Amino acid sequence: MRVPPVRLVKPCRIALPFAIAASLSSGPLHAAFFEDAKGTLNLRNYYLNRDYDHGATRGKAEEWTQSFILNVQSGFTEGPVGFGIDLLGLWSVKLDGGKGTGGTQLLPVGKDGDPADDFGRFGVAFKARYSDTELKVGEWNPVLPILSSDDGRGLTQTFQGGMLTSKEIKNVTIYAGQMRETSPRNDASMQDMTIDGISGGSSDRFNFGGVEYTFNDGRTMLSAWFAQLEDLYKQRYFEIRHTQPLGDKTSLNAKLGLFDGEEDGQALAGDLDNKTFFGRFALKTGSNTFTFAYQKLTGKDRWLQVNGTSADPLPNDVYAGPYNNPKEESWQIRHDYDFASLGIPGMTFMSRYIDGRNVHRNGVTNGETWSRENELAYVVQSGSLKNLSVKLRNSTKRANWGTNTSWNENRIIVNYPISLF
Repeated sequence: MRVPPVRLVKPCRIALPFAIAASLSSGPLHAAFFEDAKGTLNLRNYYLNRDYDHGATRGKAEEWTQSFILNVQSGFTEGPVGFGIDLLGLWSVKLDGGKGTGGTQLLPVGKDGDPADDFGRFGVAFKARYSDTELKVGEWNPVLPILSSDDGRGLTQTFQGGMLTSKEIKNVTIYAGQMRETSPRNDASMQDMTIDGISGGSSDRFNFGGVEYTFNDGRTMLSAWFAQLEDLYKQRYFEIRHTQPLGDKTSLNAKLGLFDGEEDGQALAGDLDNKTFFGRFALKTGSNTFTFAYQKLTGKDRWLQVNGTSADPLPNDVYAGPYNNPKEESWQIRHDYDFASLGIPGMTFMSRYIDGRNVHRNGVTNGETWSRENELAYVVQSGSLKNLSVKLRNSTKRANWGTNTSWNENRIIVNYPISLF
């Protein structure tokens, strides 16, 4: 049975943004509006197979999709205030899946449990620039420490709202904005926002602001952020990053972060309390990078985030999950290798192990989790298929709490970005 997606890409919806762009071209435009424009069509083929371990309520989840991601960014028009437009087209087609194996979050799932045959949407964002300050209003996929669109499947999550970015002060970047709705990575609809993993209420106001200060010849950055999902939660985030050269082809990179959050306004999701601290340290020497990360949550709640967003700001957000359960403490060891030194530029290998303890969830008070993950990747360096990338991922996760929380998984991801202009 075909499950219709909430919103499909229609010809009229595709034509509208181009009609808008055409209307802009009828007025006086600076050549940079076109000359600075960039356009790509990314063909993303994604296969995911997850076999659940014993005790699970299902055997496996398996789906395969072909996605088309159109990203067009114009330059700016002539004058003290320049105007531009960005277009984002998203469409994904099912190649295989269903028959009880859906639920990989590659496709929307209907009420009968069957995945959609295809889904997608078209987003438009208008932008204006004055000096070193830019205002963007519309739909796009922001990646910020307090709001990171999830691009971990076939299509990316998008938001509708506005954001101001200012670089008027040397070495300082200031952010401020408000998001009104979101479309998750496996859903074509726009919807109000909720707290990921915590039930109770929704909001159409995500307000945020942040400042980043870079110094020490760009090797050190301090940042502070504030986020408010109105009437649900508010959160502060503080971060320091530093890169220290240690010699020829050797450097140490460190990142420390602290999230502090609680309920906001009417507290529609109840009283909330979470603090999340982490540290990540990476030693790069030649072709090898060795990483250690530590992450600890305190308070009665999990890390606070908008539904569907990536937990990428946390260092232990991995293929098996973000290790962000209430009171969870986790650590990670990781090794990356670049095969360029062996005469194979474009090929890399990553292997990591993550261990989590003291999980307070699903009725347990000392839950344990571990995962082991590997990725072999190759990017074509030249020729007609230049920039085509292939990633082979294998992971194993085991947990002594919850249902369907232990599995073996394989993913094959092929990205082929085609430059349009």
